[in-house]
Amino acid sequence: MPERTDHPPGDQAGTATQVFVDHRELVFAVVYNMLGSVADTEDVLQDTWLSWTGRMARGQGDGIDNPRAYLVRIAVNHALARRAAITRRRETYVGSWLPEPLVDRAAPDDSAERALRSESVSLAMLVVLESLTPLERAVFVLHEVFGYAHTEIAEVLERSPGAVRQLAHRARAHVHARRPLHRAHPRVRQEATERFVRASLGGDIAALMEILAPDVTVWTDGGGKAAAGLRPVHGRDKAARLLAGYAARHGAGFDIRYRRVNGDDSAVVFAGDSPYAVMVMDLTPEGDKVSDVFIVTNPDKLAHVRRDERAAAKEEQA
Repeated sequence: MPERTDHPPGDQAGTATQVFVDHRELVFAVVYNMLGSVADTEDVLQDTWLSWTGRMARGQGDGIDNPRAYLVRIAVNHALARRAAITRRRETYVGSWLPEPLVDRAAPDDSAERALRSESVSLAMLVVLESLTPLERAVFVLHEVFGYAHTEIAEVLERSPGAVRQLAHRARAHVHARRPLHRAHPRVRQEATERFVRASLGGDIAALMEILAPDVTVWTDGGGKAAAGLRPVHGRDKAARLLAGYAARHGAGFDIRYRRVNGDDSAVVFAGDSPYAVMVMDLTPEGDKVSDVFIVTNPDKLAHVRRDERAAAKEEQA
């Protein structure tokens, strides 16, 4: 993928590259929220880049008054086409499927990128969005997350504004029925997250019973390639035993790093320098109990996670 560069006036290819780079993080965030997969999002960005530069190379750029809107339109349509392939993969996936976690970098000089990528919704919300139709999800993401007007979305999707409003209404009603409208203060969420991680990785059943909500659900995604259950576990007693037993079998020697995953305070578990699991907790609206636990151990979904995020950032820039 191209990096930011300076180009002389009249260099059409260079100009096209610069426009794409200027909007890359926005396009990434939109597509990721539609797909829930970093790898698929990167593929869609590559397709978007090829479509964009192909049009510029054919001298068709003069008719584009708003490059930002045009790039989003290309990317959204590529993402909708990609959904079919993702759905086919899901049909043969081993065990529970969870979205690919988006782990924020720790490097302080990535603040601009973190601000843009923090527009991605929580992992729990991405699970809910999986139950929408592709068009409903596209409308929800563009309107609710990025603030696009229904008329703008209609142009992106080539639908009437009335049709977009209907899609938006159905999607919003579906999501709000499954997700609380209010969330606890970030500091409360951070404290609850750290309490849960200490209890679960320490195998402290009593502490787990105190922090887990009675109807908690634990989701584990290993994709058949790492330790994980085949189905979600429901209820506080079963969840506490599962987590305590998991810690007893696998907890020794792990290094826990607290990072933000999809905008929420979470835990990234390393075995040596390799990522072993990402643990994301969804809390009750009050923030004092854990309502859902999402544990991703599938190594394919952790491939972009690095222990030393500063080094990872330098690798990408090289």
